[in-house]
Amino acid sequence: MKNLIRAAAFLRPYAPQVIASLLTLLILTGLNLLIPRIIQAVIDDGLLRRDSAYLIRSALLLFGLGVVSALLGLINRYASEWVAAHVGYDLRNRMYDHIQYLPFAYHDHAQSGQLISRCIEDVRAIEKFAGSSIPELARFLLLLTGILAVMFSANAQLALVALLPMIPLIWMTANFGAKIGKLFFEVDQAVGEVSNRLQENVTGVQVVRAFAREEYEIRRFESANMDVFHKWVRVIDEWAKIMPTTNWLIAIGTMLILFFGGNMVMEGTITVGAVVAFNAYLLMMGEPAQALTGLVNAGGEAAAGAQRVFEVLDTEPDIKSGKEAAVLSVLKGEVEFENVSLKYQDEKIRSLTGIDLKVAQNKIVALIGPTGSGKTSLVNLIPRFYDATSGVVRVDGHDVRGVELTSLRKQIGIVLQTSLLFSDTIRANLAYGRPEATGEEIIAAAKAAQAHEFIIGFTKGYDTIVGERGVTLSGGQRQRVAIARALLMNPRILILDDSLSSVDTQTEKLIQSALDVLMEGRTTFVIAHRLSTVRRADMILVMDKGRIVERGTHAELLAAGGLYKEIHDLQLIQREEAPPDARPLPGEKPINENAIYASKSDSG
Repeated sequence: MKNLIRAAAFLRPYAPQVIASLLTLLILTGLNLLIPRIIQAVIDDGLLRRDSAYLIRSALLLFGLGVVSALLGLINRYASEWVAAHVGYDLRNRMYDHIQYLPFAYHDHAQSGQLISRCIEDVRAIEKFAGSSIPELARFLLLLTGILAVMFSANAQLALVALLPMIPLIWMTANFGAKIGKLFFEVDQAVGEVSNRLQENVTGVQVVRAFAREEYEIRRFESANMDVFHKWVRVIDEWAKIMPTTNWLIAIGTMLILFFGGNMVMEGTITVGAVVAFNAYLLMMGEPAQALTGLVNAGGEAAAGAQRVFEVLDTEPDIKSGKEAAVLSVLKGEVEFENVSLKYQDEKIRSLTGIDLKVAQNKIVALIGPTGSGKTSLVNLIPRFYDATSGVVRVDGHDVRGVELTSLRKQIGIVLQTSLLFSDTIRANLAYGRPEATGEEIIAAAKAAQAHEFIIGFTKGYDTIVGERGVTLSGGQRQRVAIARALLMNPRILILDDSLSSVDTQTEKLIQSALDVLMEGRTTFVIAHRLSTVRRADMILVMDKGRIVERGTHAELLAAGGLYKEIHDLQLIQREEAPPDARPLPGEKPINENAIYASKSDSG
């Protein structure tokens, strides 16, 4: 319930519309309360006096009240649904905006399917409750208050008798409400799991089919779907227990009115019209009373949805710009790590330990080492994707924790191992970091990344729509677009995280020659497994188990005879032993040297 009350805060911007809706509902309730009174007068006055004119006037009055009530009902329904739609719109936007700023550590553990379910299904439950259930609940309370006032003012004794069945109804509804919220939370969790299974399967469809695991995935989805079914059945079971009882209690109320009211008529205490009016009031109250269980049902669903929504909204971003954060001007590109260590959430072993490094501006730093040695973890600290567990990371002498994030990240170009493109045009993907870039600048960046030729080969050229995550492009094409996207930002610091891993040898050479020119005048961090990619760096860092175990130039490290020389010799042996027909053809990815590191490290 407390989460529903919190969700009600989203109604605040629409207070005038909410008040207008409530006033309309108040007038509508008052008109409805007049109808039994008119029927009572028709029976007691019109019929007994055989006054046909009175009957006609009463019929016309009832018709007029019906028309006005219909119009007011239409206005009330439109206003309430309008407010609910805006609440849903605002809540979805708030969820999406908040998710954008949650740290990488949150997304490392959150399931994307659950997040999607919370943004769509749970917000929809709150929207539905605000649009339909809250107006119905307000109508029930107003109607109940009005009916009680009229009935007790007319005959308190008969009113008490008529309302006796309401006592168990209220108790049963309260008991039902206490159970249903927990049940709906379980349903929402199960629906989120189905959404997650579906999202994973769609994303990994190529892997599923490559391993012929369609039947296995079908069984997994069916299992999750069956869990939703069973949890829904539990909700239906509880709802089915109370629904018939509600109808039965209303019927008992009618019986009591007819019995005790009939005796009062025979005793001359009240009129026949009064008994009919009492019964009409009870039936009028019976309709929303019967709907009360449905309202509690919807309230339980909305409460569960609100709980899941606020679980996300209450997650404070660990990484954000402070109030006194310094806005960086154009960076020189100096980067420093001072005794930096990093341990990810829920991991026992540190990913980085005791990193001390100082990189001057415009220098090229290459990182090499076994898989899991901490290369990507190290560069992820520069744009502050994660915060160091201990130590300080500085850019141009500024602690990255004390600078405004946007001003920092806008000056860092990144090409990740897995190049993600959005389902949009190639032009839009290229200009993602600089939406204001001109067409000439976009083409220049594409040419520099050796992407221009294959782009103009498409029928629509730069206006070609790529599929979701860029699946309509080959791995090498996606990687070149990602490199062009980073270069278009003209960053002061460039991070290439194994960015040549998805291109063939010929394209690698073309890109490398372009990068040699483009890396001039900016600080560049290159993560690569091929020594041919890193040997021209100003400094090579050899990493193993989260530590920098060697550093120096290519010649210095070879002379030192450590891990770098071992890797170098293994790659030479691999190339010499590779048969001629194993050499990559144009457009193919060459042999991946990652395999030679597998025996060198147990760190990841």
